[in-house]
Amino acid sequence: MTTVSRPVTVPLPPHLGHPFAPAGRANPGPAYRWLQLHDPVHYDPYSRMWWLTSHAACGAALRDHRLSAALGQRERARDDALPPSMLTTDPPEHQRLRNPGQLLLGPAAIRSLEGVLGEEIDALIGALPDRFDAVEAIGAPFATAVFGRLFGLPRTDWARFELLAGAASVNLDPLAGSERAAAGRAAMGELSRFLTAHARTAVAGPLGRLMADDRITEREKTGILGLAVVGGWQPLAEMVGNALYWLLPRPEAVAVLHGSGGDTGHGADGGGAARLLVDELLRLEAPIPFTARVATEEVPLPGGTVPRDGRVLIIIAAANRDPAAFEDPDELRPGRTPNPQLAFGAGTHFCLAAQLVRTAGALLLPRLLGRFPGLALTTAPDALAWDPSPIPRRLLSCPVTTTGSADAG
Repeated sequence: MTTVSRPVTVPLPPHLGHPFAPAGRANPGPAYRWLQLHDPVHYDPYSRMWWLTSHAACGAALRDHRLSAALGQRERARDDALPPSMLTTDPPEHQRLRNPGQLLLGPAAIRSLEGVLGEEIDALIGALPDRFDAVEAIGAPFATAVFGRLFGLPRTDWARFELLAGAASVNLDPLAGSERAAAGRAAMGELSRFLTAHARTAVAGPLGRLMADDRITEREKTGILGLAVVGGWQPLAEMVGNALYWLLPRPEAVAVLHGSGGDTGHGADGGGAARLLVDELLRLEAPIPFTARVATEEVPLPGGTVPRDGRVLIIIAAANRDPAAFEDPDELRPGRTPNPQLAFGAGTHFCLAAQLVRTAGALLLPRLLGRFPGLALTTAPDALAWDPSPIPRRLLSCPVTTTGSADAG
């Protein structure tokens, strides 16, 4: 009789809750830190996955082609599969789709939008009242304006697009229950039909250039559009509240933005002050905190080895606060450089929307805090509530006042 060996499990100390248990989701940081120090390539018997928590292990795994994203997609705790896309394919199929995607989301395409995005941001923040919830009043409208301009959508369609984008973004969450997953599938189908109908008429701008590319099919073009929305709209929408949570209690960080002039960092070093700050904010609160892979063969990593067919969870939120890679990992350092944060992944699957998120954030934050230099939270940071779902990482609300007289110290 053949005996199947089981991975050796290093148990978490009893005082540390399981990071994915309801009680542990609110603050998984202590468990991640313990694993980084004691077992950075950790077999978790509950999820039956190999957890990577160190920056070295996560960075190596993201760049290793022996860890399959296509197979990792199947590890979602749902009975629906995402359609073939850059997110769910491996090379060379991944690169075949990615090259045309650059026409929509590459650096040149995003630079062409900076002027109109600045106009949209100024109009949005110019209409804000003295008190508002930044998540509701800025987050979704800001993300919608960015994508409305990127896709060249008629302004009359923006409200419908925002509704569909928000509903379809549940597809980011691999742990969504059956009811939410079904609603997400339906919304994604409707969003795809909406974008396809619009894209067929596009002749100019980034969308027009994508649609004129004959390297991929129309269905694949629609898949790129859908992935851009699911992977970009939600992170942009949630970045606003998450950023203000970190910025507003720290006047020294706000002062960096006041002096940045909205520099998005397209110079020789790509390191404008606002751009550096956005990278640091995304390091602290990565909207997509983990991603899955499956090993196609045995893969040695810093701190341990994943066996063939091993199911792997690359915990980006842990890697981004690894003290071995970042000095003062739990502190906001606005000018941190170098900043090897992994919020956008690494290697072949580096997020194609990274330039969009960075540029839009670096345009928004200086304008917002320049328009309202007294912007302050009206609730103590510790009292703000985070969504109990691990994906996306987001505040449920972020109430602020423009007068600088917060109700809570």
